[in-house]
Amino acid sequence: MTREERLPARRRFSRRNVLKVTGATAVGGAVPLTARDAAEAKEASASPAAVRDGMTKSRTRITGIEEHCTIPELLDAWSKLGAPWSEDPALQVSAMPQFAGPLADAGDARITAMDATGIDTQVLSLPPPGLQILDQADAVALQRIGNDRLAELVRAHPDRLQAFAALATSAPEKAAAELERAVRELGFNGAMLLGRTREHTLDHTDMWPVFEAAEALNVPLYLHPQTPPLAVRDTYYQVDSPAVSTALSLFGIGWHYDTGVQLLRLIFNGVFDRFPNLQVISGHWGEVVLFYLERIEEGARLVNAPLKRPVIDYFRENMYFTPSGMYSERYLRWTVEMVGADRIIFASDYPFQAPPEGGMPEFVRDTGLSPADQAKFASGNWEGLIAGIKR
Repeated sequence: MTREERLPARRRFSRRNVLKVTGATAVGGAVPLTARDAAEAKEASASPAAVRDGMTKSRTRITGIEEHCTIPELLDAWSKLGAPWSEDPALQVSAMPQFAGPLADAGDARITAMDATGIDTQVLSLPPPGLQILDQADAVALQRIGNDRLAELVRAHPDRLQAFAALATSAPEKAAAELERAVRELGFNGAMLLGRTREHTLDHTDMWPVFEAAEALNVPLYLHPQTPPLAVRDTYYQVDSPAVSTALSLFGIGWHYDTGVQLLRLIFNGVFDRFPNLQVISGHWGEVVLFYLERIEEGARLVNAPLKRPVIDYFRENMYFTPSGMYSERYLRWTVEMVGADRIIFASDYPFQAPPEGGMPEFVRDTGLSPADQAKFASGNWEGLIAGIKR
């Protein structure tokens, strides 16, 4: 029996995963550890850190690289947005009580939750829609404040937390300068971006200063999903139920199609040909396109796409892929088959996805990977990637 076949009976955290969106109830992201869960985990061990240190000696160390938190200044900026940006349903998701609390806490409760699920290190980042939904002036003002706040959180738990920079991509030159500051002065390990800045796509040549800076620093850029444009939501995802419409446009499928298309735009608009050493990280096992890679490759050949390499080479040489809390052995096997075990990195998408019943270490052990590849997936590939950062 595979893990997927036995998964429903093995969920430790079985609380109902529901979203109160648009005034209705929609099935959605999994509920993270509550305060009660965290308290029980802490009570179970007189010294969680000591237990964790003992456990990591006998198991593979695990680092999650898509782990979100909020800061008050960002929440305040979001609250002042006008239409249509204030109608982004991702804002509603982050404001939901089961997510808002864990997002706002990067202290003891988060560390306790990490201990309870077997994560040794989290790489912090702001949740979508981040700074890229703000107007330029607000985004530029907040990028430095936000990164300084993230740095404070990391300094409080330097052995447990790292961070991705938040960038004001509406002002690419200033975003590039902030990326350099975040890496060289704050010790960050790259940046998390969304595929669009309001309605402007990431692959536009205006954004090339950010790619140039990332390549020069040898830091990765994590491409996170975001809400599709309103016209797309209205055309493709509207069904009779408003709640289901919202779910379809976000975590149901819309997020993933949107981000997968952005990955392809980076390839076909020449970003990786211009910056051949640039490294981009994609969540959710490649945001759908990895499963259509052979078809995409065939189409690119058919129309003689002006690329310097076969499409698959960009995926194997310029991209890494994470589960983003999608604990599927099937998806992992396909990803490894397409790009190899050297291109997969662990991520739990805290706090939006519940951990698997046995915790993260059991999921890593149950993947069917060899012990060496398990170590790469759990933290080795990430550690190798950031070891080459030019600080």
